[in-house]
Amino acid sequence: MAITDFMDLSLLEQVLEDWTISTGMSAVAIDKDENYITKEFGYTDFYEKYHRSAADDLRRHIGRNDSDISWFIHSGLTYFTTPIQVAGSCVGKIIAGQFLAEEPDDDVFSAEASEQGINPDAYLEALHQVPVKEEATVQAAARLLQTLVNNLANLEYNQSTNSSLVSALEENISKAADLIDEINGESLALDKIESKQKILSLNASIEAARAGEFGRGFAVVASEFGKLAVNSGEINKSIKTSLKSLTSVINELEEQSK
Repeated sequence: MAITDFMDLSLLEQVLEDWTISTGMSAVAIDKDENYITKEFGYTDFYEKYHRSAADDLRRHIGRNDSDISWFIHSGLTYFTTPIQVAGSCVGKIIAGQFLAEEPDDDVFSAEASEQGINPDAYLEALHQVPVKEEATVQAAARLLQTLVNNLANLEYNQSTNSSLVSALEENISKAADLIDEINGESLALDKIESKQKILSLNASIEAARAGEFGRGFAVVASEFGKLAVNSGEINKSIKTSLKSLTSVINELEEQSK
């Protein structure tokens, strides 16, 4: 199951954007194959200018925890991942955070910049734009993001599943209605034939009694009876076929409703 099969990614992006604006942190979503599926929100110049190319991307740091929030540090910044779980399966993850857990030591980072051939002043200027967050605040924000994203994903999944189910039910109900109409029409035809058979039978009996020995001339009537009997058999066969199809449709409806 792929998250893109049922998820409106524009809604997911709106949640991530609102969350990053309200918390000052960053966020991006990836699918179960670790492909980016949303825009990146809240990424700092410190990461974009000085660490994106060296880091390649964040996906190789996310670990394999598919059941809870995981934390990691990359290039001095703290991040967390939270799984997107739908119907008992992990269909993707959110990579978020990009904050400092404490006030940075300028001397340490300045020395790091010099080692990498980066202007220390510009490096420190970008560093100081990174938010410093307390652990309790970030923990609460991470749980909130996890709840928001998972509730949205499951809502989207349920709506998609229910929509497909309703569509299938409507189609099969329509088929059942058509089959019932067909059966009713064929039953009426059978009633008419049976009525003719009764009338012909009665007339043949009366005429045979009057004609005596010559009653054998009513062989034509008997022939007609034969034709009607054939017609009745064909219609009965058609009815059985229709009933078999109707039973199949009803069984399918029952399976879908479980």
